[in-house]
Amino acid sequence: MKKWILKNKKGDLEKMSMELGKSKAFCNLLINRGFDTLESARAYLNSEQILLNPPELMKDMERACDILAKKIFQKSKIRVVGDYDVDGIASTYILLSAISKFGGNVDWDIPDRVNDGYGINDRIIQDCISDGVDTIITCDNGISAFESIEMAKKNDICVIITDHHEPIESGEVPSCDAVVNPKQGGCNYPFKSLCGAAVAYKLVLALGKRIGVAEENLMEYLQYAALATVCDIVDLTEENRYIVKKGLELLEGTNNIGLTALLEVNGLKGRQLSSYDLGFLLGPCLNAAGRLDTAKSAIKLLMCQNTEEAGLLALALKELNEERKEKTEEGVKRALDQVECFYKDDKFLVVYQPELHESIAGIVAGRIKDKYHLPTLILTDGEDGVKGSGRSIEAYNMFLELSKERKLLDKFGGHPLAVGLSLKNKNIRALRRNLNLDFPLKEEEILPKVKLDLFLPLRFASRTLVEEIELMQPFGKANPCPVLGDKRINFSKGRIVGTNKNVLLIDLIDSFKKTYKGIMFNYSSEFDRYIERKYGISELEIFFGKGSSQIKLDIAYQANLNTYNGNTNLQIVIKDYK
Repeated sequence: MKKWILKNKKGDLEKMSMELGKSKAFCNLLINRGFDTLESARAYLNSEQILLNPPELMKDMERACDILAKKIFQKSKIRVVGDYDVDGIASTYILLSAISKFGGNVDWDIPDRVNDGYGINDRIIQDCISDGVDTIITCDNGISAFESIEMAKKNDICVIITDHHEPIESGEVPSCDAVVNPKQGGCNYPFKSLCGAAVAYKLVLALGKRIGVAEENLMEYLQYAALATVCDIVDLTEENRYIVKKGLELLEGTNNIGLTALLEVNGLKGRQLSSYDLGFLLGPCLNAAGRLDTAKSAIKLLMCQNTEEAGLLALALKELNEERKEKTEEGVKRALDQVECFYKDDKFLVVYQPELHESIAGIVAGRIKDKYHLPTLILTDGEDGVKGSGRSIEAYNMFLELSKERKLLDKFGGHPLAVGLSLKNKNIRALRRNLNLDFPLKEEEILPKVKLDLFLPLRFASRTLVEEIELMQPFGKANPCPVLGDKRINFSKGRIVGTNKNVLLIDLIDSFKKTYKGIMFNYSSEFDRYIERKYGISELEIFFGKGSSQIKLDIAYQANLNTYNGNTNLQIVIKDYK
């Protein structure tokens, strides 16, 4: 059972509709999203006109540029140290490519997920010492790497940190030559939700200005910042909307040979791209390198100057991602079996799968969390004991609750919705017991929520409205695709399709006897059981057989346009029902 929440805010609907030249339904959507004035609505819809904040507003930005401009001029050896996810990969490429373009003597390194763990570390510092590196610049990491940064400084290496993660609780940052992070204390940069690649892009703009390279000659780096912004799941508001919107345009016509190859192997070359393509097709291919192989292969793809070689690298990454998907499905199935057999009454799910590849534990945790709508921790055997990744629901602060169990943990870090940790095998049972005994939420607090942006009868879900909703793109965190609602819709006929038999095609009829084509993705037998409980087995058989069923349900839906055999028609996507 899910709790439906309908947004209902007030605003001058008539005036907004007339001034914007948009339908009342669309303007109602904008008002319910908080854009209740003409000024805020126009600013939201026209993200091209968003004025990006000057990079120089970031604390230490000018200092970082002073240092780098000098190091570039002196041909000092600079090493960019990134991370193994899409944000770290994109950040690394932006800084590596730009500093090289500016004439710098620059190379790069990225930690290995299994052997090194997250971010800059002693092994990387030791390599820098051995290689005679003069300056380290981190990206998408470094803000909490106190010991490794101290090691670098003791060996007379200049260190510049660029990051977007929260500093430690005290607000302290490592002692180094410059720290560029909008979330650090004393930073006046007004927009705090940039990803690591966007921070790197800001540094490149400021450094380019210092060196004398025009901003328009650095715009190409927005496509990498856009990819990272979507994949790192930061808020798609304000500056990030502009970054993604402009970045998508640049990606469609990219001159990067590696990205072109990646678009081709994913069937995206020549198509209009969306945030979905970045988050679910391109991004996972780059991420797969860091999960099952090494993120260095993703950097090599972006740097590749040979079309044939790029094609092979892109294909290898796509195949790695397919392998990752298979391993994920296996892990999810085993985890579901464990929950159903042993932990069905638990409120905090702790599942130990010693054979699971540690790089996909977080993905499996997210899938199990979504299935049961309960905080979930997936544990597996790593190189140095048991490692785990946790994913939580909105109502449960996983970081806070696990902080109370530090005595059972060897390492621990994260935020309210996601954590990473390591512990001894002998402590797993105690951790599971404590997290369930001390579970703070009541039953109603863990109910999943369906947020309806607008109650809109199906007869008003027009092609025009769908086209207006497209103006709200790019969709993502803090700017999801709108969910609409209607009551007492007749589910007349149903047909199961798809390779995995998990898509349900539905003939829908509203109270005005108007018919619509509906579709439900991720269909499962849960729908059948719900209908059987509510209407009986005979109505379910009619629904899937001949005749027209009398099943009537309230629906949460999204409207889109579906093109098939050259014909484009309105399609109602069922997100939930009751």
